[in-house]
Amino acid sequence: MKVDRRSFLGLGLGAAAGVAVTPATWKLMDDSSIWTQNWPWTPVPPAGEATYDNTVCSLCPGNCGIMVRKIDGRPVKIEGRSDYPVNAGGVCLHGISAIQYLYDPSRIKAPLKRENDTFVEITWDEALDMVAERLTEIRASGSADKIACVTDQTKGTIPGLFARFLKATGSNNVYAMDTMEKTWEITLEKIHGGRSSAGFDLENSDFVLSFGAGLIEGWGSPVKNFKINSSRKERGSTLVQVEPRLSNTAANADVWIAAKPGTEADLALGIAGVIIKESLFNSAFVTASGKGFQELAAVLGKNYSPEAVAQTTGVKAAKIIEIARDFARSSAPIAIAGRGRGMSAGSVREFSAVHLLNCIVGNINTKGGVWTLAAQDYEKWPAVEMDDLATAAFEQAPLDSAGSMAGLFTNAGKEKNIEALLIHQANPCFALGDAGSVTEAVKKIPFVVSFSSVMDETTQEADVILPGHMLLERLEDRPSGAGVAQRVTGLSRPVIEPLFNTKNPGDTLLELARKMEGTIGASFPWESYEECLEAVTGDLWAELSDQGYAAETATPPGGGVKVDFSFIVKSQAPVEMEGEAKDFPLVLVPVDNVRISAGSLISSPFAIKTVSDNVLKGKDLLVEINPETARANKLSHGDLAVIETPKGKATVRVNLFEGIMPGVVAMAKGLGHVLDNNKYVGGKGVNINELMGPIVDPVSGLDAAWGIRARLSRA
Repeated sequence: MKVDRRSFLGLGLGAAAGVAVTPATWKLMDDSSIWTQNWPWTPVPPAGEATYDNTVCSLCPGNCGIMVRKIDGRPVKIEGRSDYPVNAGGVCLHGISAIQYLYDPSRIKAPLKRENDTFVEITWDEALDMVAERLTEIRASGSADKIACVTDQTKGTIPGLFARFLKATGSNNVYAMDTMEKTWEITLEKIHGGRSSAGFDLENSDFVLSFGAGLIEGWGSPVKNFKINSSRKERGSTLVQVEPRLSNTAANADVWIAAKPGTEADLALGIAGVIIKESLFNSAFVTASGKGFQELAAVLGKNYSPEAVAQTTGVKAAKIIEIARDFARSSAPIAIAGRGRGMSAGSVREFSAVHLLNCIVGNINTKGGVWTLAAQDYEKWPAVEMDDLATAAFEQAPLDSAGSMAGLFTNAGKEKNIEALLIHQANPCFALGDAGSVTEAVKKIPFVVSFSSVMDETTQEADVILPGHMLLERLEDRPSGAGVAQRVTGLSRPVIEPLFNTKNPGDTLLELARKMEGTIGASFPWESYEECLEAVTGDLWAELSDQGYAAETATPPGGGVKVDFSFIVKSQAPVEMEGEAKDFPLVLVPVDNVRISAGSLISSPFAIKTVSDNVLKGKDLLVEINPETARANKLSHGDLAVIETPKGKATVRVNLFEGIMPGVVAMAKGLGHVLDNNKYVGGKGVNINELMGPIVDPVSGLDAAWGIRARLSRA
């Protein structure tokens, strides 16, 4: 690489100068004037009484506490809630844009049904009758196990109601996006036994070894990690970032290690080998808790010497040894995995290799370490009543045994057809790898019902749309996750009456259940979702409704923890990317940009306006390549080029960047939405999921794709 930290600072100063002289800055200021209504021809809302309401942002897994300033009942500003345990007054760019989502041009304003290639508005009764009738027919045909549901998450009472509805009908096919949380849960189960979630006590760690985690690109709980990183120097904590590209996190780190993409697990095992060879590990912890340690030490000594790992990763042997020593000699070192925002699953091999470092220094369930958190158990649901149809169907194997949403749609249209699909706040036709094939698979599903608030790529394929309230209009509990060590449950409350003819998805499900035949309605005895929420949260409700959240004390879980090192020895097969090097000599990797929403959430107009011209210029997406790669492919900065992978091709522009390894192409995630009714986001850029396919992890069955082979040529 030709960029060290000194030259990077030079680049940064150059970039700052560029910002000062580029017309983009002045254009953004002009647009800002429009947005802030400083022009005399722009209507200015009348003054009125100012009030504040507390609620919880649900735009990402961070679930930050926010405060909504209102003038005469109309929301005008979002601020972070200073007493909220997760974000302590902070709020991200997307959170402050929450008001724009109320008025988003993609919002669905009433129930719709498909007629040929268009949607027509219908009443709620008509919509619910249609859905109840079709699902009843599927149950009567003995195919209740062919009903599937995809949601944005698995925690909380809204996902709980969807899972309950599916079980009452006779289906165990409830899926959520494959994320790092799933992979961490599987990794911890394999190594420690028992199901638990990973919590990372980063704020008390003095050495963070990050394998691609974008701590300031939105990893985990974004605002919490922004704050932790900003206090790092004051706390005397070191950050080492392993990544093939100089991301913002890498640029901010004390040490940036540019390993070849896909070799992160090898590097972690090499570092572990040095720690064991030099007896820097926590022998007391390993002796008391470990199984198979000697076998592991032998494998690392034989296959993962610093010299051998240097050949694989491109990182010098001396640097591997240096990092190993610094990590092991720190008081509270922690190693973390989950690339970018952590919104993709990753491989169990990589996660277990990284977690091995935490295990051998004994930093499990200790201050500044990784915590194994038991699932939150505040939800107290009554038993589901299942009739004979439901009981017989529920015994059938799920459509994807690994519980992977990617696997579900890989099977769709093949031997395991889905008869009906319910979609809640998920957008698989955009967010899953090989998105084009996923869209074709969804088209083949006979009956698709969306509960979405906005018209996205998957909702466009629906037969019936039961539109949900948007954030700021809806009631919902929001349990913490995303690697937050403290268990917090927040209450998202409506701060404004619904603007359109929408419903809370919880209320929609209750009404739908009552319209179904059989015993389904009996499993939903509540008059409203609010009554359900109060009943199910039980003892927690008083604190939730009074304070807006309930938080446990942030202390490491008690009790000992066992470590099965033999699992790490067994999980040696790397996840290879798709494509042959002779046909596709480059490596395309997705990158997260903190200004662009990835996954199912569509970026707000404000967020898109803040994206750099080096990422999105007009409607053209720019890909980063090293100047050496550009010369080899006869390309210059700004050139139109065609990028092609085994999954597809797209036209992009070239952005030369010294901070990326030669041979690697980086493309931002979250762009390329096909939304005709949203001029702010639709048609801008390329969806990288059209160019990448899923790769099934051999251990978890989840999508572990991290990149794909590609070639680049002048357009």
